[in-house]
Amino acid sequence: MSRYDPSAFPPFAVTVDLVVLTVRDHELCALLVKRGEAPFQGYWALPGGFVRPDEGLAEAASRELAEETGLRAQSAPGQVLAGQNPFGAHLEQLATYGHPQRDPRMRVVSVAYLVLAPDLPSPRAGGDASSARWAPVSELFGVDRNDGELLAFDHGQILADGVERARSKIEYSSLATAFCPPEFTVGELRRVYEAVWGVVLDPRNFHRKVTGTPGFLLPSGDTTTRQGGRPAQLFTAGGATVLNPPMLRPEA
Repeated sequence: MSRYDPSAFPPFAVTVDLVVLTVRDHELCALLVKRGEAPFQGYWALPGGFVRPDEGLAEAASRELAEETGLRAQSAPGQVLAGQNPFGAHLEQLATYGHPQRDPRMRVVSVAYLVLAPDLPSPRAGGDASSARWAPVSELFGVDRNDGELLAFDHGQILADGVERARSKIEYSSLATAFCPPEFTVGELRRVYEAVWGVVLDPRNFHRKVTGTPGFLLPSGDTTTRQGGRPAQLFTAGGATVLNPPMLRPEA
């Protein structure tokens, strides 16, 4: 180690960026913040920030999540631990982005995280953000992805990757329950799938599939009339993490 010279290597910074997705008014929405400082001042961007010298990547992502949204990451979909904010969130690492010109300030490598949470309240701006909002994914991408809104840095690509990760993972995992409250109806779960995939699903066929998939849902023993009409049975997320058979996405 005595011969090791760290100055022989160019310095670079590490950031975390968060693709925070929720379902609001039956639409898949992403959390955006408007940058209050250069570079890209006035542009909408994903929430995130620089990793501090004394923290790991997951710690930085959890800290930024709490600062930007007030959310705490939880260990499993649909599960809120004691002492946690009831608006818990599923958090997982998405990908790493390191193009040399992705940030005009210096060489910056970003580790992106995907965050999924139930219907969330209006966001608040934090850090160097001047405002924050939930933006429908369909409007951000437009009919053609090139027609959508231009985000700061390479955040448009990061967001697209995060949305596709969510769409693919709810096919073969129980991750769709991360968009639901602790107790939910089959109809509410179906609307999550419809919002994330951007399709309309047959209610009876969907009900048969999800209730017939081992370990996917567990009856809570209660019912609700919050959707109007007859009382609907309430469920909680089951113990299964992999769905067999999978919930295949309808072809476009």
